[in-house]
Amino acid sequence: MPGPYAVLEAPSTPGLATEGVERLAGRLLGLGLAERIHARRAGRLAVPPKDPTPDPDTGVLNATAIAAWSPKLADAVEAVLDAGEFPVVLGGDCTILVGSMLALRRRGRYGLLFIDGNADFFQPAAEPNGEGASMDLAFVTGYGPSLLTDIEGRKPLVRPEDAVAFAYRDHKDQEEYGSQPLPAELKALDLPAVRARGIEAAAGEAIDHLTRAELDGFFIHLDADCLDDAIMPAVDFRVPGGLSWDELGAALRIALASGKAVGLEITIYNPRLDEDGSAGRGLADVVAAAFGAAARH
Repeated sequence: MPGPYAVLEAPSTPGLATEGVERLAGRLLGLGLAERIHARRAGRLAVPPKDPTPDPDTGVLNATAIAAWSPKLADAVEAVLDAGEFPVVLGGDCTILVGSMLALRRRGRYGLLFIDGNADFFQPAAEPNGEGASMDLAFVTGYGPSLLTDIEGRKPLVRPEDAVAFAYRDHKDQEEYGSQPLPAELKALDLPAVRARGIEAAAGEAIDHLTRAELDGFFIHLDADCLDDAIMPAVDFRVPGGLSWDELGAALRIALASGKAVGLEITIYNPRLDEDGSAGRGLADVVAAAFGAAARH
């Protein structure tokens, strides 16, 4: 079983043109997430100010700020790991992945379970708003401007063959805007593939890939927009369909039960868009239940 757990608040929004996801941590903690998983509160990072104009050199919003802030997040994640704890990083937009994976890249060779409604593999020239939150999987696997891919000279932060893109469903958006394809060596289990296999088999296939002997462990990226839009409307970019609560819960339980997961981050849930609070309650419930199951494993 993983643990003990430590919650890090990383209320980052530089990867988005919009605001609201900086409230994610406050809402989930207000719903008792830390207490429910018996986690220590390990602190809240200050986030740099945003600039509404994309960086002229990279075409990415707040590229310099993201590049400068990510090592600070990595330091905080490493401090939790050094204490023998399992970091639970509450974002924030998806660019927090850069800091999380930098922490692990400093320590060895780790994999990535990328549970996200979007593949997040856009190149800056194709992303209509220059939002890094649509490019984070590309950045950490070494695709994109060196400012964001080669932090500390450690490119790639995770090798493409050590990552699994799980349950994404943004195919139409990728096609419309011309996103670069996922590398052939990156294991892709999109939502149709997950459904064809069944959630248990698909998650098992992903975890088998991430528990290969050459890996030191793996990190879990959980974007709330992986969930069905009907139950998780509180995201800035909505796409019909998605995982059910039970499907996400099963995937998380299988990942945590492997004993090789070393941390988890949660991104993109926007409390401003959660009028009745049900989406946040559901998210807190499914995460707490998965950790509870892991503790019993």
